[in-house]
Amino acid sequence: SMAAGRLLVVACALALCHVSTAFNMAGCFPAQFGTVSGRVSNVLRQRGGSSFRMSSGVSTEDCACTIVGAGRIGQTLEGFGKSGGFSDTIIRRGDKIPADGEGPIYVCTRNDALDAVIDECPPSRRSDLVFYGQNGYIEDFLRSKNVFDDSTKVLVYMAVAKLGEKPTDGITDLNPEGLTAATGKWAGQVAARLRSGDMTCNVLDEDEFRASMMEKLMWISAFMLLGVHHGGITVGDVESKHRTDFDKMVTEMATCLKEARGIALKDGTV
Repeated sequence: SMAAGRLLVVACALALCHVSTAFNMAGCFPAQFGTVSGRVSNVLRQRGGSSFRMSSGVSTEDCACTIVGAGRIGQTLEGFGKSGGFSDTIIRRGDKIPADGEGPIYVCTRNDALDAVIDECPPSRRSDLVFYGQNGYIEDFLRSKNVFDDSTKVLVYMAVAKLGEKPTDGITDLNPEGLTAATGKWAGQVAARLRSGDMTCNVLDEDEFRASMMEKLMWISAFMLLGVHHGGITVGDVESKHRTDFDKMVTEMATCLKEARGIALKDGTV
């Protein structure tokens, strides 16, 4: 059926985005993002104005925090904190998250490490977990671990090419306010930490964040699947040579999201 066909497209594409080597924690969008973003953003989103706003009970200031993962992203966040006078606790492989600590716990690891990180986090600290930039759909996984409702989620559009280099922010011509977004208890702190590094971050409510998350998943899924299908071509080549196929895939995925998940995407997404 038509619906089954659309669901197959979504299933294949989302599965592909988990194994794609073009997207990872060090570069949460591909190297070609900057060169094609002006054209591609016309396809995926035309968001008007900034979405930065705070809900009650959300911290709006930076503070010392715990960072799980000492890779490029973790060390970049630590550097932002140092510029603001904060000394963060870095958790490397084998280290324990302090049970008596305070502040957010940034989880800057790959998806395959999340299960162990959550299990080893003291139960009293799990509401402080900040899932920072894991690509792929992890909402159901977080629910299965009983950490979805109280944790903070961050949708990251920031690339760090090499350790110690200044990161590149995910700003496009149609999104000068930036595309990085956060929701949850520590969302305001995340925004403050990123601002200290001259990065942008929008604080969204849960529904807005989920829609933005799905937009990114559609972007990754459609480009990666089409790129592989056409022999491993670049993101730029997909956008310039296979735009019609891309438009059809995004439209089909958006329809599935609305029917299966009740997620309403922003006007101009498709």
